[in-house]
Amino acid sequence: MRNLRTALVAIISMTVAWTLASVAFGQMMGEEAELERLQNKAEESMANEDADGAAMSIGKAALMAGQLASRQKDAGRTQWYRGAESLFRAQEHTYRAQALFVRAGGQLPASSGVCGSMKLAKQSLGKAVTLLVDADPGDGRLQNLHTIATEWAKTIDGMTADFQCGS
Repeated sequence: MRNLRTALVAIISMTVAWTLASVAFGQMMGEEAELERLQNKAEESMANEDADGAAMSIGKAALMAGQLASRQKDAGRTQWYRGAESLFRAQEHTYRAQALFVRAGGQLPASSGVCGSMKLAKQSLGKAVTLLVDADPGDGRLQNLHTIATEWAKTIDGMTADFQCGS
């Protein structure tokens, strides 16, 4: 009878541990899916010429990436999420600059606020490229962020020139 109780307690303990691990893993997977959803929502907003909505969505993605980074045990994944956070902040600054430019009437040269946002975007992007160059998320998903970051460098430089911001 005692061995049965011990076995039953062990089985229950393992079941509880497995359930908790599954919930934690599922939550992580759910948060990563939400991260991708927010990126897609930002892209859709820009396609619909809603720079404010895009900035809001990608800003939430940056916040989520930062939270995920703080919970990682693996240094490579932490670095990758920090890089993603910086990339998303660069995108957020760029989208906010676009929205501000439109709200200000689209007159060139752009205001100091627009140019300041573009400068912040460039700084965040530089940090992202540095972090993402050798970061490894470990699971093969979203590994193309370094490529996206390097492409965004062209976008930010082009918009800075279009806005007639000084260097």
